[in-house]
Amino acid sequence: MLPDRPTKLVPPVLAKMAAWCACLILVGVVVYFFALVIARLTFVALPVAIALLLTALLFPLTNSLRQAGMRPIYATWITMLVALAVLTGTGWLVGARASDEFPNLVQQVQATARSVQDWLITGPLHLKEAQITGYVDEIATMVNQQRAAITGTVLSAGAVAFEVLASIVLLLFVTFFLLKDGDRIWAWILRGFGNVAPRVDRAGRAAWATLSHYVQGTVAVAAVHGLIMGIVLAGMGVPLWAPLAVLIFFASFIPIVGIFFAGTVATLVTLGTKELVYALIFLGILIVEQQLENHVLQPLIVGRALNFHPLAIILVLAIGGILAGIAGAAVAVPVAAVIYRALPELRQQRPALPPPGHGSGDGSGDGSGDGEGPAGDSGGEPGEVPRGEGAGHREDEPGPRVEGSGGGEPGPDGEGSGGEPGPGVQGENGRRIDTE
Repeated sequence: MLPDRPTKLVPPVLAKMAAWCACLILVGVVVYFFALVIARLTFVALPVAIALLLTALLFPLTNSLRQAGMRPIYATWITMLVALAVLTGTGWLVGARASDEFPNLVQQVQATARSVQDWLITGPLHLKEAQITGYVDEIATMVNQQRAAITGTVLSAGAVAFEVLASIVLLLFVTFFLLKDGDRIWAWILRGFGNVAPRVDRAGRAAWATLSHYVQGTVAVAAVHGLIMGIVLAGMGVPLWAPLAVLIFFASFIPIVGIFFAGTVATLVTLGTKELVYALIFLGILIVEQQLENHVLQPLIVGRALNFHPLAIILVLAIGGILAGIAGAAVAVPVAAVIYRALPELRQQRPALPPPGHGSGDGSGDGSGDGEGPAGDSGGEPGEVPRGEGAGHREDEPGPRVEGSGGGEPGPDGEGSGGEPGPGVQGENGRRIDTE
């Protein structure tokens, strides 16, 4: 804390700037070492991050089954089986279409290559066939020179496949237990925060609501995007339209960059199998549909869960891509949105004491504490009522309570009011969670 009277050597503005710089340097060091730890634990961190996204997507189904009276274990199993059936059906559709249409794709690409070669010879460029053959030979030579690197990549694919398989198994386990015991896991985490547990609980719930809203809205928007583009490709008679539609669907999870990549691939396939006019038509439809998605679907479906400026999104994507590649770019935006929504809850000040007479049971003070939650009164909805040893309170108050440690400040009428809340938070179904 800076002194009231600044010294002659250090002006007050410079002293404040130095204090802020010291705090920023300390935060930067902590964030840097945290990023190093995450980078070393990518094998664990990435499946857990994806599991959180899948849990946010699948939890509404699990919650609906629970509310219908089904036990949590059965509701979780049904949710996992439904998700597995959807993925299996999508994979079968893509594989079957790719197997049937790949020979046709090769023939159409060869025909397009011959037409392009004829145009280069007879068109305005007037190239000679020997020149074109030389260009083709140079490309083949470059591929042969990189054969060793390609072979090494293929040989190392076995180890990568094993790591991917292990990550998928870990992802499924984490998703299963988050769906089944997510509330119990969160209550266990809160026990380690002591008196600040209610504030952490509010921040966590705000972050979870933001993540759920973002993931569910993004999946809906991506499904609409992939469906429309798939119908356009199928209507044009482009081979592999189903795999291209699935590629556009998954690419939509990475803002800006993903759709640029998937749209480029789909446009090149359309250009290679059809005429230039079809490729231009598809590109125009893709641009128009993307604009409708950005200005209509995203605001309506995702809403305010992600209210970032495009410049902020680009910077977040760049940082995530540098730190963790494609996976980092995919999870960078939801992570930034969660942090942006959770920080205000952590910084929120405790509510002031209510006016005299609210929540008092025996006339000994106002009956409320200096706790985190608002006090309930007799005329409104019951709230979280902190209670100390010297606090007056109503015995028949239905609101959940956090046990306090007593020793509160004097109430308006001279009697003692509730003190600081003790190490406990209110859990679900009115059950108190001890944090000691």
